Amino acid sequence: MTEYLLVFAERDDAEEVADELREEEFDEVRVVREALAGEDDSEDHDWAVYVRLDTIDDPTSAVARALVERFEGITADRDGWLDEDASDFGR
Repeated sequence: MTEYLLVFAERDDAEEVADELREEEFDEVRVVREALAGEDDSEDHDWAVYVRLDTIDDPTSAVARALVERFEGITADRDGWLDEDASDFGR
């Protein structure tokens, strides 16, 4: 299982990306609110798209690396970033 977190400042960006990814064959795609370290005000929390793919066990595989590149491009286009350690959100 491989998990990713695509982080955006705007909820609309997260919702749009999640809708696009739901049309593909990911095992789980959902929008979550991410509180970053040191942020107490809920208005400062970013929006993220949690993506889980059960068919990839090796995060260093060619498929996993291609997904990372794709997700980095998606987030960069919307002034976001990719957090490859999404294990806290999958639970």
